[in-house]
Amino acid sequence: MKSTISKRSFQAIYRFLDIFNPIDRDCGMLCGAACCLCSTEPEESTPGAASDENADYSMGLYLLPGEEQMYTFDEDWISWGYLQAEDYDFPESWHGRVPFFQCLTPPRCPRQKRPLQCRTFPLAPHLDEDGFLYVIYHQDPLPYRCPLVEERQQRPLDPAFVKATWRVWSHLIRDPLIRDMVDLDSEIREEEGWPIEIVYP
Repeated sequence: MKSTISKRSFQAIYRFLDIFNPIDRDCGMLCGAACCLCSTEPEESTPGAASDENADYSMGLYLLPGEEQMYTFDEDWISWGYLQAEDYDFPESWHGRVPFFQCLTPPRCPRQKRPLQCRTFPLAPHLDEDGFLYVIYHQDPLPYRCPLVEERQQRPLDPAFVKATWRVWSHLIRDPLIRDMVDLDSEIREEEGWPIEIVYP
């Protein structure tokens, strides 16, 4: 799969999001870095492994198309696996291997190297039937409890972070592959009847 987003653009997006946080401190302090702990590599795998057989794909994150440009794949704190796009719930436009990211050192994963889906969590992009983009609270099923989602009334997100997240996803969905993924996720939420709580705009 060939992304239309260059490495330079991904670097700019990473730097931009480094400025903003969901709350006024590292949110991992609230939950003991639950999302990092849930992306831990299964014991059988080894650092740097690219083995589908050993990976627990209920945990971890896949990279967005083109985001692999931000990694060397020699990082000693990451185990890499690959998903065959056609065998998983990816859009029909996705083909071949999709890099799958699992942190080996939670909760001490290098924060400046976290992938985009970590950087914009607990928000997720959502496209309505007219193709208009919103950011919503991530309320898809998760294997951990996130205080920023479950206690959102008591722990409101920084408005600057919310707006920055919307701006970033507005840029990312210009790439057809990423837009197809956001569109598919949005359709699944609607079909499954999952809560859709719009945060912005």
